[in-house]
Amino acid sequence: MSTIAEIELPAKEFALRTALERAPNAEFDVVRVAAHDANHVMPYLWVTADDLEKLDSALRADNSIDKLNLIEDLGDERLYRMHWVDQIHVVIHILVEEEATILNLHGKEDRWRLRILFPDRDSLSATYDFCQDTGLSLDVRNIYEISDTRHGLYGLTEEQHETLMMALEAGYYDVPRDSTADDLAGDLSISHQAVSERLRRGHRSLVKNALALSPSDGRE
Repeated sequence: MSTIAEIELPAKEFALRTALERAPNAEFDVVRVAAHDANHVMPYLWVTADDLEKLDSALRADNSIDKLNLIEDLGDERLYRMHWVDQIHVVIHILVEEEATILNLHGKEDRWRLRILFPDRDSLSATYDFCQDTGLSLDVRNIYEISDTRHGLYGLTEEQHETLMMALEAGYYDVPRDSTADDLAGDLSISHQAVSERLRRGHRSLVKNALALSPSDGRE
């Protein structure tokens, strides 16, 4: 069964280390990453920083980058395409050796967080062993299996998925609302508090797993 894992790596052991050191307030959100070959990784990533010009200079001075192209400049954030050529062994292993998919990759301050879809639990174990053997400080933060339905991809439980879909179909999200939390509670035969909790946790999982993957200090 496919497995999703959220892992963290220290920034000093990963690409863009120099850029993060020189622009400590920068954040990187990779929206697509592919292995160009055994020695190159080509990501597209959005970047934000207090001083984007300073960050641009830091990127161009970073030895882990071979090619750098500015694709979009929206004023407060930029989209780059680049080639990573150093400190990318774990990414190559994940994409090539394990045939896994990197769903999210977020870098900030002193660490990177990756959310990875592995073909199975053995592939995750092999990646952990690879990092141990190569001296990388891999920290596995969260692991869960994908259920037989697609909602497992977004970290939703069966109950959360059921409640969210019922809320959508009942018009809970319409403006004005055609249904209330009390209505949903009656349909589901659970308390108002339980409905609110399912919706809150479900919304958090959807935002976290579909839209963002920011480093967090707390384990889940």
